[in-house]
Amino acid sequence: MKTIDELLAEGVAGKRVFVRADLNVPLDGTTITDDGRIRAVLPTVAKLAEAGARVVVASHLGRPKGAPDPAFSLAPAAARLGELLGADVAFATDTVGESARATVAGLADGQVAVIENLRFNPGETSKDDAERGAFADRLAELADVYVGDGFGAVHRKHASVFDLPARLPHYAGYLIATEVGVLKKLTTDVQRPYAVVLGGAKVSDKLGVIDHLLERADRILIGGGMAYTFLRAQGHEVGSSLLQEDQIPAVQEYLRRAEEKGVEFVLPVDVVVAPAFPDLKTKAPAHPTTVAADAMPAGQMGLDNGPETNKLYASKLADAATVFWNGPMGVFEHPDFADGTRAVAQALVDSPAFSVVGGGDSAAAVRILGFDENAFGHISTGGGASLEYLEGKTLPGLAALED
Repeated sequence: MKTIDELLAEGVAGKRVFVRADLNVPLDGTTITDDGRIRAVLPTVAKLAEAGARVVVASHLGRPKGAPDPAFSLAPAAARLGELLGADVAFATDTVGESARATVAGLADGQVAVIENLRFNPGETSKDDAERGAFADRLAELADVYVGDGFGAVHRKHASVFDLPARLPHYAGYLIATEVGVLKKLTTDVQRPYAVVLGGAKVSDKLGVIDHLLERADRILIGGGMAYTFLRAQGHEVGSSLLQEDQIPAVQEYLRRAEEKGVEFVLPVDVVVAPAFPDLKTKAPAHPTTVAADAMPAGQMGLDNGPETNKLYASKLADAATVFWNGPMGVFEHPDFADGTRAVAQALVDSPAFSVVGGGDSAAAVRILGFDENAFGHISTGGGASLEYLEGKTLPGLAALED
């Protein structure tokens, strides 16, 4: 795929450059609680603006139902982008309507605009090729060149990700080029030992990547809500913890295959439990206790790895040369259940391994828990995209950037 450096070498002064970014930031009302995804696209936007391009930034945010919804407006993200750039950023209040056309037409060389949430138009996410293509046609009228830099969306076959690049000269932005380079280090040029840490709520979200990694990883550490399905698959009581009964046969098969292939599967040896899920707004004390992972009381809910598990996982990561981490170890948003996630992050900081934090909640946890992002090898902006890449799937947004 062609890169933004090739585009810059060709010259962009006066050209309208459509940058498909990922500004899907978490919001508390209109307040951005984590601006990591905006900062991730900043190098691409800033470089294009410095070179005299008229930059049109587009993104989705949340899951509006194909119609405008003020709760999902990109206005806060546009304002934050302007703050980070140190320049005014124009904002269009629609995607391809009068406001978008007028806003783009009013750009001077080196100026930046953000158009409203792409998912306010049903054509963006439509499964109908014609409807999606019609929306892409209208987006194409706003630009001369396309730059794909929204890595968090490249696994989606959406109009702005898949169809629009076919209608314009297209290039990969700095973020996508970096993300792909990092993921290749996890798939084709892996330094060993290769350890993978998987957490999050559901086993079903990780089945494909576990299947793929059983052929590649040296050890796989499991935490988060998904750990309780693994523990149940081993015959242990898990109380009222999150459990996917229908996934137990698949988990048992993975454990069998791991043993057969010599892949070390590491599960919690102790867990932090409480009678109920904690209140994440008030952060009220949840009255946690720590129990052995094979002796969870009925009526108690597992919400984090215990201290012995934290020590065990740190030891399993200490000698790794490559680590991929996706998914928190517990309900890190509550102080009573953040230690497991904090322990994994600290182990990666302390390890000499090339460490990749695989986007989503893991990336948010690193920032919320106060870690220096530069202490990790790479913090991805795309949790789902990273996982699908590691599963060996073809990602529509990357395929569309290939020549």
